[in-house]
Amino acid sequence: MTEVPVRTGVITLGQLLKFIGMIPTGGEIKSFLMETSIKVNGEHENRRGRKLSPGDVVEVEGHEAVTLTIADM
Repeated sequence: MTEVPVRTGVITLGQLLKFIGMIPTGGEIKSFLMETSIKVNGEHENRRGRKLSPGDVVEVEGHEAVTLTIADM
């Protein structure tokens, strides 16, 4: 499982997918979410604005799971 540090405490699903390189631009998030199975904490999710916090686990079909952590300042 990959850990992704978050500085702000909250990040959206769309921001996370862009940050980890799953999508090159934010404009592609809608089609990516429609075509790809994504789970947040074990529940299917397709909202790009879904708020994620440290401790949340995001699973993207065909990729390693990602856990959000608090970034060291």
